[in-house]
Amino acid sequence: MNKIYKYFLHKINFLGLSLPLLILFSCKSEQINKPENSKPNIVLFVADDLGWNDVGFHGSEIRTPNIDKLAETGVELNQFYVYPTCSPTRASLLTGKYASRFGIGGPIAMKSTQVLPTDVKTLPGILRTNGYETAITGKWHLGLRLENGPKYYGFDYTYGYLHGQIDQYTHKYKNGDRTWHRNGEFIEEEGHATDLITKEAIKYISEIRDKEKPFLLYVPYSVPHYPLQEENKWIEPYKNLNNVESRKVYAASAEHMDYSIGKIIKSIESEGEINNTIIIFISDNGGQENWDPQKETAVNLYEGRHGPYPKLGDNSPLKGYKTDLFDGGIRVPAIINWNGKLNKSKIEHLIKITDLFPTLVSTVGITLPNINFDGNNVWDIISGNDNKDNHRQLYLRTSDKFTLIKGDWKLLHFGKTILEGYNELYNIKSDPYETKNVITDFPDKKNELLNLLKIEIKEDSIQLNK
Repeated sequence: MNKIYKYFLHKINFLGLSLPLLILFSCKSEQINKPENSKPNIVLFVADDLGWNDVGFHGSEIRTPNIDKLAETGVELNQFYVYPTCSPTRASLLTGKYASRFGIGGPIAMKSTQVLPTDVKTLPGILRTNGYETAITGKWHLGLRLENGPKYYGFDYTYGYLHGQIDQYTHKYKNGDRTWHRNGEFIEEEGHATDLITKEAIKYISEIRDKEKPFLLYVPYSVPHYPLQEENKWIEPYKNLNNVESRKVYAASAEHMDYSIGKIIKSIESEGEINNTIIIFISDNGGQENWDPQKETAVNLYEGRHGPYPKLGDNSPLKGYKTDLFDGGIRVPAIINWNGKLNKSKIEHLIKITDLFPTLVSTVGITLPNINFDGNNVWDIISGNDNKDNHRQLYLRTSDKFTLIKGDWKLLHFGKTILEGYNELYNIKSDPYETKNVITDFPDKKNELLNLLKIEIKEDSIQLNK
């Protein structure tokens, strides 16, 4: 409490002024003391396996009022692209580089030693060196051991789980590994993962952080990724949804997450930070079609307690699901909201996961570090100051598929290398649902995109061999 505040508090007590006036004065005092030129906070919400048609603002039967409100008062990124699985998307989000530059082409699997390079520059790391506090509450999936956890990649405060999926109540990985942690140590807690992640995020906002500093809060949820475990109060609204039980519980899981996001936003409002906070919501990849544990090579997953799930996510009207490079696997719901700074709009330009790092760093007033980003600062597009028809480029790859998008055109290559397999070509402007392969009709366009794809593949090799 500063000297001026103490002096006026003494005068208020002496004069016998009312408690409401004291509270009003106290609130205004906090606002007066807050620097007007303070850098904005950043809150990143990431859903796990949420499909294109699994949010209300896309017409879903799933109720997501808090996410919808972010869209209604913010900017919809209607052509936002990520990887078709989780680890690559998270690697690209935090580094601004294609995950294939690090050799990450899919989920970091059970017992894997694969991690992000320890010397890589990350979004939280750059923000931290420029006066930010940084925190994660939720899923990591970029290293499965404590020594490869988020505290080694720029996060001051860490909480959640290291692996790619967990039982929502035991918080253990599918093979029984411990993974629930706080600040570099394994812990045991009771409760649903969605509630615990939310509670920790709110505690960070209201109690843990240094309120004199701006903050980055990264909240990657564990849902609606399987295993599906929800209380009846969440399932009840969907009991008549259809005759597939797994879809009902999936919907309940998504609504539970939406409710939790609303609670975190309310805590930001209660702290008086809503006008100084950039809020981003995305999914890490498209919705998964189904899951049958019997089809996995590992046995006795979750001791046989979960699955099979014949129906999970819904990416309609897009083609494909999680793991696919069709748009259903890689084009996801995405919103950026900054109260009072961004007007409601829907952006049709291609924006990719690697754009977020350079965009956020530049937007908060930090000089871009010397990084060979695979994304760009797209704030002018997001804020509506760049409406030109652009021809941005996107490159993605998995272990056996590649894609290159440039402008209206999308090339898909199916094969473990560029020298084997076959190609498909789509005009995603006239055919956004990828119904007609026009590879034989536009040989010049095919060759143009194939050459660009080869350049990107070569750059992967150069980066991996450094």
